[in-house]
Amino acid sequence: MQTYSELIAQANSLLDQAEQVRKQQRDGVIANIQAQLREHGLTADDLAFATKRPAASKSKAPAKYQGPNGELWAGGPGRKPEWAKVAIAAGELDKYLIA
Repeated sequence: MQTYSELIAQANSLLDQAEQVRKQQRDGVIANIQAQLREHGLTADDLAFATKRPAASKSKAPAKYQGPNGELWAGGPGRKPEWAKVAIAAGELDKYLIA
C-alpha cells in the first residue's frame, strides 16, 4: 500500500505531465489556426470576437506588458485586465513582457 506522501507526489507528477501536454496541444491549435487564417487571408478584425478595440489606458505608468490583441498594461496594483488574469493563472505572464 502506498503512503499519502507517495500518492501526493504521484498526483503532482501527473498534474505536471498533464500541463505539459496541454501546452503542447495548445501550441498545435494556435499554429493550426494561424495557418488557416493565412490560407484564407483573414485577420483578427474578420473574427467576431475582435469587434471591440481595447480602451485607451488611464494609467500614467509606461506599459510593461502587451496582451494578445495589442492591449497595454503597466502591471501595477489594481484591477488586472482579463487577458492578464488568464496569463497569470497559466504561469505565462512573462510571455507578454515588453522587451
